[in-house]
Amino acid sequence: MRESNLHAFTKASTRYRWVICALLFVVTTINYMDRNILGVLKPTIQNDLHFSETDFGNIIFCFSFAYAFGYAGMGWLTDKIGIRLGLAAAAILWCLASMAHGLVASVAGFMIARIVLGLGEGGNFPTCIKTIATWFPVRDRALATGIFNSGSNVGAMLAPLIGALVVSLSGWQAAFYVTGAMGLIWVAYWLIAYRSPAEHPRVSPSELAYINSDPEVATGKVPWTKLLAYPGTWVYIVGGVLTNPAWWFYNNWVPSFLNSKFHVSLMAVGLPLVVIYLLTDVGSIAGGWISSTLIKRGTEVFTARKITLLLCAACTVPVFLAPQLDSMWAAVILIGIAMAAHQGFSANLFTLVSDTMPRGAVASAVGLGGGISSVAGAFSAAAIGRVLDATGNNYTFVFFACASVYLIATAIIHFVLPRTRASMVTTDGELVSVS
Repeated sequence: MRESNLHAFTKASTRYRWVICALLFVVTTINYMDRNILGVLKPTIQNDLHFSETDFGNIIFCFSFAYAFGYAGMGWLTDKIGIRLGLAAAAILWCLASMAHGLVASVAGFMIARIVLGLGEGGNFPTCIKTIATWFPVRDRALATGIFNSGSNVGAMLAPLIGALVVSLSGWQAAFYVTGAMGLIWVAYWLIAYRSPAEHPRVSPSELAYINSDPEVATGKVPWTKLLAYPGTWVYIVGGVLTNPAWWFYNNWVPSFLNSKFHVSLMAVGLPLVVIYLLTDVGSIAGGWISSTLIKRGTEVFTARKITLLLCAACTVPVFLAPQLDSMWAAVILIGIAMAAHQGFSANLFTLVSDTMPRGAVASAVGLGGGISSVAGAFSAAAIGRVLDATGNNYTFVFFACASVYLIATAIIHFVLPRTRASMVTTDGELVSVS
């Protein structure tokens, strides 16, 4: 693209695309609140309903597998019915399921509610990534992805605050009603506010030109049987399968690690977790900003993504020292940096899908890769539990694995991706699959 045209595109007279990004941030925050509120309320529910640890393990396992199917299925649905209805359908399903948790009082009831929750929540990320690909040019996508993805960390921080407040006023059942209702309110606004960029009255011609300023992958439909012909699908599968189990470990076992290693009580673990998730928010946005800035300064798209992936992977390496440290806050900082690096890594991993896939297949590709990686995460959680039982809660091996997988994933992604994005562009300005 010529310099004058690029300069014109940077002068978009409206910025409604960032409003869309803010809406994705809010729904991702609600998604994680609905997901994490059960863990926050676990002691209260356990005392009230007398569930065993095995019962709760089975409930979480049901969610994990349903989430994998929801990731794939809801991604496919979004590509069929569009972003507006796809994300609304997913949010309605998981919000109603979240509220249903307050109506059940048995292991079987919680399993059913958790299965429906997983099916709906699986639609959030495939649809959000497709939305970013629709509303942002390549140079801005990683930053926009990092911003909306930071909602997952905000949701994880808000869940205990909202849960504690609501439970103190109205009981644990009401906490599920409140978080579910928040999502339904968001859905009502989303249906009013969202239209495609070309159809939206608040998008100026100059902003639309900026959004469409890059050559894109052909917009035609891509059947599921052809998804594996695109490098972006393999990039996401490899990256997700290797790194998502580490993310699940951090989210599910860090409080237990702090208790086991540093004897931090459940009442005192709140402040370390807030510090960790604040760092994670910074990493999510910074990871997207780095690659977006590199691209704006002239670095080739795939090169910018790979450089950022490598930087993020390097930042996860020191976490292997966490079990060896005597200072709790030193361990908290290392874990926070590793989780921040994961989110920066994920922002670019998500964006590579939209860099290499037709817009009409982005949600399906993210859904397929996310479904596979969620199954890997479920089995890895079971394996981690067995390792910790066998070693007397020695976390050394697990942290070492978490410090290694990002570098391995980055190396594989380097060889899976074509050398440049431009090498995928045909003479008519579209992108093609490269096997």
